[in-house]
This record gives sequence, C-alpha cells and structure tokens, in this order.
Amino acid sequence: MFSTYKNEDVTILLKDITGLVTPLGTKEREKRIQSGVHYSEMLPLEYEPSQAYLKTFFRALDLYSEYTAQAVAGVSEQIWTDRQGAPVLVSLARAGTPIGILIKHFIERKYRVNIPHYTISIIRGKGIDRNAMRQILSRHRPESIQFVDGWTGKGAIQRELKLAMQDFPGVDSGLAVLSDPAGVAGKTGTRDDFLIASSCLNATVSGLLSRTFYRSDIIGPEDYHGAAFYHELEGQDLTYRFIDSVEAFFSEKLKVPEKPADLTEGADEAAEICKAFGVRDINFVKPGIGEATRVLLRRMPWKVLVHSMDDPVHLGHLYQLAQEKGVPLEVYPLRRYRACGIIREMADQ
Repeated sequence: MFSTYKNEDVTILLKDITGLVTPLGTKEREKRIQSGVHYSEMLPLEYEPSQAYLKTFFRALDLYSEYTAQAVAGVSEQIWTDRQGAPVLVSLARAGTPIGILIKHFIERKYRVNIPHYTISIIRGKGIDRNAMRQILSRHRPESIQFVDGWTGKGAIQRELKLAMQDFPGVDSGLAVLSDPAGVAGKTGTRDDFLIASSCLNATVSGLLSRTFYRSDIIGPEDYHGAAFYHELEGQDLTYRFIDSVEAFFSEKLKVPEKPADLTEGADEAAEICKAFGVRDINFVKPGIGEATRVLLRRMPWKVLVHSMDDPVHLGHLYQLAQEKGVPLEVYPLRRYRACGIIREMADQ
C-alpha cells in the first residue's frame, strides 16, 4: 500500500512510480497534450490550495456531506440488490476511490457484511488496466463486480468501460456513481449535478495519490498502471476528513435524493456548447461541477460557464478558483449541469 488509505478500506492495484516521473507544469503539459502526447504519459504538478480555497472545501463539507451521504445510500442499495448481497466494488482511480470506500462502509454498516473493494486504473483512449482486471477475476465471479466512480461529465469513461468489458465476458460495464448529470451511468445516487466535496481537491482528498499513469518505458507488460505517492503533502491530507464527514450522516433512514426529469444526454449538450463557442474538439468541453473543477485545477482553462453567478453553495469554490487563476466566468443556460469548463486551445497562444 502506498497511500494514506487504510489497508482494510481498499486494495490498490497500481504500480508505485513515485520518483520515476518528473511532474510538469500546467502550461507545458497542456502544450504536449494538444500536440499529441497522451495525458496519461505525464504527471501534473499538484495544485496546492490557498487558504481561501480550502475554506470553500470545508464549506462544501458542511453544506453537502448529508446530501452526499444520501446519494451514497441510494446507489449502495441499488448495488446491494443488483449484486444479490455479494458485490465486489472496483473503483476507478483516483476520484472513484473515496466514493468506493463510502459505499463499502455504508453496505458494511447496514448489512454487516465485509465486501471487497479494489481500485484500478482506466484511461480514456488506452482502456482499462487488463492486468488488474485479471487479478480481480482470479479471485471473484465476473457477475459480482461493480465499477464505481464519483460522477459523470459527458460520459466518456462510461463509454470507455463499455468498450473494455467486451474482452471480459460476464462483467457488467455499468458504472455506479453518486452524481450522473450525463444520464449514462448504470446506477446513480442522483442525476443532480451537485457538489461532491472531494471534487474540489486532487491528491489531498485521494489518499495522496497522483492520477494514473501509463507509459511503456515505465509500465511493463506485466505491470499494473502506475501512480505516484505525494509524501510531501502528508501534512495537508484531507482524505478521511471527507470520508468521515459524509459517514457522520449515515443511517438506515437516509432519504434518497429525488431523480430529476431526464433531459437531453450530456454528450448532446456538450456538442451544443462546442457549436455555440466555436470549440473544434469536444474533448475541450468538460461539463459538470466536478469536471469544471478539474479544468481549473490541472488544465489551461479558456473560460468556465456557470448557470448563475449567484450560487455560492454549489459553485463557490469555482468562483474562488477562477478568481485566483484569472479565468473568466460566463453565465450560460446550462440544462443538465451547473457548470462547464472549456479548455484553451494552445495553438491560439
């Protein structure tokens, strides 16, 4: 185990690449991505949050831990019923890992059953970690596996997962997520694009792990996909502050969030945004609170669209980040989402 997660909470099927890859600054990394280098072949410098930004994270914990717990309860019940009381959770690193722990803890608390939980890598354009999948399938029945992530943006990872599972018969490719504004997940706590506090931060709310990495000079044919451990951030680790804050609201009487009426699929709305703003590549459009936050934390944003400039409950952390980074906010009539990040095309620089 190379993380701050507790051993009993998750089995990490990732290769420790700490010290083997030099992190790159945001601008250099963005230039390489847009010139054709795959994002998984680099590691970003971790954003170190300002005190003002950390206040928005703690405010998000105060305001949304109970709602997050409700979403955990809703999706956990779906998993328990569908997997007939014997689920094996496989969370997608890194944002899915704390969510997988929350689901594991909720099921264990309610049903008094210790369920397995693994975390593995899936990379858009490169697929799932096949070695990790083989390891899991050597221990568990295919039909018991339930993939877990935090939220959906356009649904790209759900599509990647569906494609990958063609090579693993019997494994359900449907994701379980807390928030599914894209309308594509198999199981969801809610379709509401709400603020999951863990989306506000990177490694410091994800066991101090980097995002996952795959480059053939470091990841051999028998290796798992890689991740680095940020020892230097140990004094800033908030992973269990998030988990414990949500679990404080666990009970068997949790009210499950109401499911909003279905609208157009998330990918369709992203395509409309591309057309409205002259964006040539739909991968530059990142809808949803979680995805817009990621754009501000580790990409080169052009602008961030918000449904309102007066929504500090959901969007206060985005207002703060955008101000710190000098990124313009623009009010736009979003339907499924409360926010959408648009990445800057570096060719325009």
